[in-house]
Amino acid sequence: MDLLKVVITTVRLKLVPTAEKYSHDIFKEFTAEITKYMFPKPAARIKETLAFIKTSRKKMASGEEFQVVVLNKDTGEFLGHAGIRGVNTSTPELGVWIKKSAHGNKYGKEAIGGLKKWIDKNINYTHIKYPVERHNVASRKIAEALGGVVKAQYPKTNASGRLLDEVEYHIFPKQP
Repeated sequence: MDLLKVVITTVRLKLVPTAEKYSHDIFKEFTAEITKYMFPKPAARIKETLAFIKTSRKKMASGEEFQVVVLNKDTGEFLGHAGIRGVNTSTPELGVWIKKSAHGNKYGKEAIGGLKKWIDKNINYTHIKYPVERHNVASRKIAEALGGVVKAQYPKTNASGRLLDEVEYHIFPKQP
């Protein structure tokens, strides 16, 4: 399957493979506030965002990852970014971030739900990993809405040097 050509639609969203044309939106919206509970840190320069996109597209071409831009299906407005790491493993990992001005609309939940449905149809897996910082209530609700169960807890220092209190949810395949 060519992950660079996969597009997922949900009720309100369109998830398209990350591409250079979204670099300015990603760079602008991936802020210190957005990354507070995440491992990566915001890019200091646009070239870092471009490098992330280039690496992501290489990993999509090889079937390792599926990184998508989250867009409003009707208007095309950039809303955030999501992805699946370990597409080629039995334990893929989900992640999402939504820009600050779009918080409170449950776009993250909808994007992750769309990715989970895609995984269920296209990947043979034992469980999906969904790591989240313990205090990130909105992200925890996403995992719990998909039936996620806490299976691990551990400290993790993020790229900005902040100690995170990670809770790793496992989300299991949809039963027939």
